[in-house]
Amino acid sequence: MGRPVEAGRILNALSLRIAGVLLAGIASLAVLAGCGGSSGTPAAAAPSSAAAASAFSGPNISTIVTATGRAVDIYRSPTATASSGQLSNPNADGAKRVFLAVAKLPGWWQVMLPVQPNGSIGWVKADQVVASTTGYHLVLARSAHQLKLYNQAQLVNTIPVAVGTADTPTPGGRYFLMELLKAPNPNGVYGPYAFGLSGFSTSLSTFDGGPPIIGLHGTNQPNLIGTDVSHGCIRMSNDNITRLAQMLPLGTPIEIRA
Repeated sequence: MGRPVEAGRILNALSLRIAGVLLAGIASLAVLAGCGGSSGTPAAAAPSSAAAASAFSGPNISTIVTATGRAVDIYRSPTATASSGQLSNPNADGAKRVFLAVAKLPGWWQVMLPVQPNGSIGWVKADQVVASTTGYHLVLARSAHQLKLYNQAQLVNTIPVAVGTADTPTPGGRYFLMELLKAPNPNGVYGPYAFGLSGFSTSLSTFDGGPPIIGLHGTNQPNLIGTDVSHGCIRMSNDNITRLAQMLPLGTPIEIRA
């Protein structure tokens, strides 16, 4: 956005919060603090397929694991005798706790974690989560200002976007959609919806006291789409973010490229 803070408090004006935890110390991270007095709400994302875990190894299929209890224990390895941390379920906004799975062993899932540093990986017990699958995935080409939506190998849509500036770039890497938030004012700075990603800005250590989480959201300045203008978040038209909110389940992977 260029103003308040996409990366970190991406919905500062929406009175919304995302919470995470660091494995070291299990510190709660209040990310999206409110201003203006009205509250946003977590939105219901599209459902993923309740497919068997055997689909994990399928081509162009991602496995999402969703917490079933009030918390999920995080382990550094499947041989660890004690957990190294815990993530609450639901999160601070009432959204289900989801992870993108990257590997599977009997009784265990290795998952991407929505914590710093980017690319953090942990293990969760299979009896604390339920697995589902999606064929959807997103690929962002920053230099082209294009976000491509795929369903397995098929290109579904190419969406023009705005990305971070040279000083506050949108960080490259592989992440997943961690949370979907619905704005109380659909015509506001962040549009009608905002996804919180599992990744963080690599140029900002904090923003206004919170961690610099990257977001994917709408905008009330569509004329800036196609430029490098934000603090790291990805902006698109309100029509496009609404379509994605209706299509994509939480846990959908997103790859951010140069």
